[in-house]
Amino acid sequence: MVTPTRFPILARNAIACALLPMLLAMPAPAWLPGATVAHAQPAGLPDLGESSADELSPRLERRLGEAIMAQSLSDPDYIDDPDISQYLNAMASNLSAHAPSDTQQIHVFPVRDASVNAFAMPGGFIGINAGLVVAAQSESELAGVMAHEIGHVVQRHVARGLVQQKQTSIIMVAALLAALVAARGNSQAPEAAMAFGQAAAIDAQLGFSREAEREADRTGFQMLSASGYDVNGMASFFGRLMALSSVNERTSTSFTRTHPLSLERMSDMQNRARSLSTGAAPPPSPPDFYFVRAKLRVLQAASGQDTIDAIRLLESRAMEATGVEKAAAYYGAGVGYLRRRDYAKAQEAYDLATSGARDHVMLAGLAIDIAMAQGNADKALTLSRAARERWPLQTSLAYDYADALQRTGRHSDAVVFLNEQIARYPDQPRFRQMLATSYGGLQQPVAERRAMAEFYSRTGAMSAAVELLTQARALSRDFYEQSQIDAQLRELQRRVKEENDMLKRFKS
Repeated sequence: MVTPTRFPILARNAIACALLPMLLAMPAPAWLPGATVAHAQPAGLPDLGESSADELSPRLERRLGEAIMAQSLSDPDYIDDPDISQYLNAMASNLSAHAPSDTQQIHVFPVRDASVNAFAMPGGFIGINAGLVVAAQSESELAGVMAHEIGHVVQRHVARGLVQQKQTSIIMVAALLAALVAARGNSQAPEAAMAFGQAAAIDAQLGFSREAEREADRTGFQMLSASGYDVNGMASFFGRLMALSSVNERTSTSFTRTHPLSLERMSDMQNRARSLSTGAAPPPSPPDFYFVRAKLRVLQAASGQDTIDAIRLLESRAMEATGVEKAAAYYGAGVGYLRRRDYAKAQEAYDLATSGARDHVMLAGLAIDIAMAQGNADKALTLSRAARERWPLQTSLAYDYADALQRTGRHSDAVVFLNEQIARYPDQPRFRQMLATSYGGLQQPVAERRAMAEFYSRTGAMSAAVELLTQARALSRDFYEQSQIDAQLRELQRRVKEENDMLKRFKS
């Protein structure tokens, strides 16, 4: 699989420090009139009515979020893992389907950060730290936190906070937009990598008011209950975080700092949970929860030693656990060994995880990854074909199958398959990148450049996309194809202008 280029966090921080003095001197954006005094938080977040909608409409907010996400794919903290993303977004879809009012489409993405936290960005994009998933004891606890974050989106707290926060949020948005502008022509630029961190900083800087947090709690509870999760999940997880913070401030979680918990809020959550509880035992967490949690325990590792520690912990838990939790722990250890290129140990962990006829889609993915890492592409193709027959809607297996087709030289088959996946998942840019690889293998330079241009346009590198389309047009000798490319170029130019106009609204 192709993974985004990663950049050192220290370099990103250095860029941020260099930009900050310039950003501090920027005037307030025209769309955010009023006093320039910075406030710690909007006092109570009153209803802003049409004024709020005019200053930061849902459409503009969504476009800003999309621009952030396009650049964030290069961030070293972004976890590009289709299994985890599919699990988190299925949960978000289930919750948001029961929102009390129409809301923006929710997109959840995992973050390589061991701290216990989550954050909402403009436009319905929600980041979930690996540490938060690892700390959750049940799926309902994780769903409770996600429901709370979706509650912020439903109530438009991010947009309202940006409008009311005045100068402090202006500095954060300006820093973010400076990164986007600097990275406009190249999605692999170092400036692109800082966009993600700046976006997370916006959430922390807003410091939602107590009333906003209560609103998110209430909305989240409603979604949690209607979606079939244990209503005690939110209260139990927040209660544990609050207890940890009260015992020792130095060990307080990031979540309790960015989402201040109070006895009043905890009492309200517990009362609501009691009123909705049926008294029956909570349903068990599904296998997906345990496998995703085990994988994230390894992926959150910041060093080789951290990976070793995670493997040891998972192996220790596997010795004590039973059933699906045992299998998931061995699976996580297998992922860790694979990262360390210890293929024999990875295979051993896989064998232990599948003992007793234990089966799961992520175990099938691990077997494919081991075969691929060992250079056995034929075996990987056989395994991925069988796995897709069993789990046809799993995106990760589609990537694995396409990768195996390419590695075994079956580029014609890969082109057909990848075009099918692009039609099914139009918002997954990596399929287009893989399609470009297969067109290259088939010596079709025009199609190769067009596919790669589409990949670049969907990951924020507009100038690179324009350059590749221009090359494709020069190479083509087909009038109809040239006309199609001309239409693509005009659409790209329209999108660039639209995004630049959006950025100017914030910077002017």
